[in-house]
Amino acid sequence: MSTAEPRKSWDVPTWVRFLFVFALLYLFLVGVKALETGIKSFGADFTDSLFEGVSNPLAGLFVGVLATVLVQSSSVSTATIVGLVGAGTLTVPFAVPMIMGANIGTTVTNTLASLGFLRRSAEFKRAFAGATMHDFFNLLAVALFLPLELATGFLSKSAEWLASSLGAGTTLDFQKPDSPIKSAVKAPVKWFESLFERITENENAMGIALLVLGLLMIFLALAYITKNMRLIMAGRIERSMNAILSRGGGLPAIIIGLLMTVAVQSSSITTSVLIPMIAAGVLTLENGFPVTLGANVGTTVTALLASLAADSPAALVIALTHTLFNIGGIAVFYPIPAIRRIPIFLAQKLAGIAEVRKSAVLVYVVGGFIVVPIMGILILN
Repeated sequence: MSTAEPRKSWDVPTWVRFLFVFALLYLFLVGVKALETGIKSFGADFTDSLFEGVSNPLAGLFVGVLATVLVQSSSVSTATIVGLVGAGTLTVPFAVPMIMGANIGTTVTNTLASLGFLRRSAEFKRAFAGATMHDFFNLLAVALFLPLELATGFLSKSAEWLASSLGAGTTLDFQKPDSPIKSAVKAPVKWFESLFERITENENAMGIALLVLGLLMIFLALAYITKNMRLIMAGRIERSMNAILSRGGGLPAIIIGLLMTVAVQSSSITTSVLIPMIAAGVLTLENGFPVTLGANVGTTVTALLASLAADSPAALVIALTHTLFNIGGIAVFYPIPAIRRIPIFLAQKLAGIAEVRKSAVLVYVVGGFIVVPIMGILILN
């Protein structure tokens, strides 16, 4: 008699999960398009008044931080920003600080993951340093690139040039709105529009319905993509990370962080594997740091995907700006050892304070990611 365990009824073959992920990617694109269409239906007066208070770049930065903290996903917030830009509600110059703010906001997930070691002092110190070195890197990158972008527009101009280069003769050509991808994405949105028109003749009500529907699709698609890819990649992530990081950090570690994040569509999963390894002392901060940088770049793929559903070339421009910002941060802060050590040094200092005074953790998380952004928005508006 065979001793093999019977197959569990809820076990799903990997190929089925991959097909489901592709279906979810389609749902995600439809959600972005529904969001864009819903916003457009409100008219120019509504959209102008909605964002007239976010004309200050720092206010936009704080909006990006707070929005990402609240939804606990930079993928959702950046996809929404891309949808707003695609709808013409938000211009690229105003969206750039928001995208940078989303980069800062997403790092709170790392910090929250480190709190699981709060009762084990030595492990918590290492875990907290491993989490906050990501925070400090993004803060330093914003401190450097935001003033330069506001003064010269070098990131958005580079993204605009890249977008026009990518668009020539491809399905990304925004001068051809009936590309196969856009036609496939627009079809269900038009069906929903006609359905809502039969239910109500009020354009604002229809716009709200499309907006809510779009946001729900984005949330659900990203949540289930992450869940399924985590199941598909279970075990492979840890093995790949251990194999590469055991030989040291550097470019291979950046690449593994990027590929893992693209595969599972969540930088949170990448860091959730990384933080326990740092806490246990299996991985040094120096070797773990480049993985977080790769995850930073990998998470920008969501915005790039979202731009495929938009009619405006500006949507691709802001998505590419996000990517160039993260790549630029790596180019500036990683190659030179003395500069590379700055985020790690700051994280170690903060972790030393947090180890002695646990209340400092609450002040840092609540104050830095919630209170300061709210106060900044209120003051600057």
